[in-house]
Amino acid sequence: MKYLLFLFSALLVVSCNRDPKTPKIGEWRAVLELDKGKKIPFLMEYGTGNVITFFNAGEAIEITDVTIKGDSILLEHPVFEGIFKGIYTEDSIYGNFVQPSLDRVVPFKMKQGRAERFELSKAPNQIVTGNWETVFSPDSEADRYIAKGIFEQKGHKVTGTFRTTTGDYRFLEGAVEGDSLKLSTFDGAHAFLFEAEVKDSIMNGIFYSGNHWKEPFTAKRNENYELPKADSLTFLKEGYQNIEFSFPNTKGEMVSLSDERFQNKVVIVQIMGTWCPNCLDETKYFSEYYKNNKNDQLEFIALAFEYAKTEAKAIQAINKLKNAVDVPYPILLAQYGSSSKQKANDKLPMLNHVLSYPTTIFIDKSGNVRKIHTGFNGPATGDEYDAFVKEFEGFVQMLLEETPEDQSPQ
Repeated sequence: MKYLLFLFSALLVVSCNRDPKTPKIGEWRAVLELDKGKKIPFLMEYGTGNVITFFNAGEAIEITDVTIKGDSILLEHPVFEGIFKGIYTEDSIYGNFVQPSLDRVVPFKMKQGRAERFELSKAPNQIVTGNWETVFSPDSEADRYIAKGIFEQKGHKVTGTFRTTTGDYRFLEGAVEGDSLKLSTFDGAHAFLFEAEVKDSIMNGIFYSGNHWKEPFTAKRNENYELPKADSLTFLKEGYQNIEFSFPNTKGEMVSLSDERFQNKVVIVQIMGTWCPNCLDETKYFSEYYKNNKNDQLEFIALAFEYAKTEAKAIQAINKLKNAVDVPYPILLAQYGSSSKQKANDKLPMLNHVLSYPTTIFIDKSGNVRKIHTGFNGPATGDEYDAFVKEFEGFVQMLLEETPEDQSPQ
């Protein structure tokens, strides 16, 4: 009898100290809960080995930095600053999504099981497939900007993106319910929701960026609409033929375009930030291109403008990006404490303005700026991305084939 009582007590202790079961493997639906009942939904998969994948249309983002302790769970993006801090059961996870440097906290809930991205109760009575001439913040002179909506609808499901003069809103996915369009995306750090009423080839809606920003937008169907050329927006001020800078790398060593490494070579200068989703897309492409097109006459260099509050945090963010993407070229710390474009203007005074992260500067072998490209059309833009790749590779090849006698200022 004493033995049985001892055995029962031991089993009770083991049971009380045992960690709860991990979340179920399979499909999940998640929502970020904004103010006033708004929600940004996204779909995900909890895989073996505690690998979580977020899905947006044709995009899949793996989260491998998952920490479980007791009934607590932490999920962290491989590049961006953003941490899910939650409590879990086998079929639910709930808590807060936190971005410390921005002082942002958004509640979230994740539920196991197959589900639609948006919960719908009506069939669609509008078709949004095609191109849409769009204006965000149309009534605000300070905030107004133009865009091009590109959508494909199959049944009630919609995929696509909004292109702007400074980049795109990446992979959007959603649905039409009645005459309402709903689109969302979440890449592990940036959460977007678009809601619009669609009638007679006109959209009127609201764009939500997390719970910290929202703005109205309006759009009209226009299959022939095109945005201004990305190579005409930023340029050298009168009297300048080249750019100059000197910024530290992550080891604290000062690097300048005047260094021997960059002399008599084609140089691609990338103005970017580790927090920027379009910059991540561009960095992935540049890194792949650089590795696959080895040439001793070609160099890439990136200038990072970071919102991290300290230099140490900014360097940590740069190293995180370099390790996650295996970036083969130097990334210099041009600014920390703010990602303001005015700061970029101050650091690069020879430019008329920096409108966008990323911005790419093409320099020929004689040190002349030959082109400045604003923004980046990422993979979500489809044909536009393919066109960018073709144009980029052709232009770089032309610069590589030139001799100094061929080269002239912009």
